[in-house]
Amino acid sequence: MIRGDVAGTHGKGWFVGPWNSPLTVAVGFADEGVNDPHAHDEMCEVYLVARGSSTMRVRDETFGLAAGDMVVVEPGEAHTFTGSSDDYLHFVVQSPFVKGDKRPL
Repeated sequence: MIRGDVAGTHGKGWFVGPWNSPLTVAVGFADEGVNDPHAHDEMCEVYLVARGSSTMRVRDETFGLAAGDMVVVEPGEAHTFTGSSDDYLHFVVQSPFVKGDKRPL
């Protein structure tokens, strides 16, 4: 069993993935929308907003996110966050996890 807890953390991090388990996905979190424009050539990313709000850009579309929202970013789609509320928290699942599959834009 592997357990993860975001209480008391700041920033972003990873709970579980092929580096510490037999999973073929990676599961992480962020407590702020990090402005880091990039794309993945092979991985999909699924963002699940747990609390707060944020603004996200995927390709040329900018939109707001709030608790309960979910976004799937497909391979090749440029994406980033442009801001977030102080109480923001999202979880992210990368599938299939491919080490090094991040292309800065």
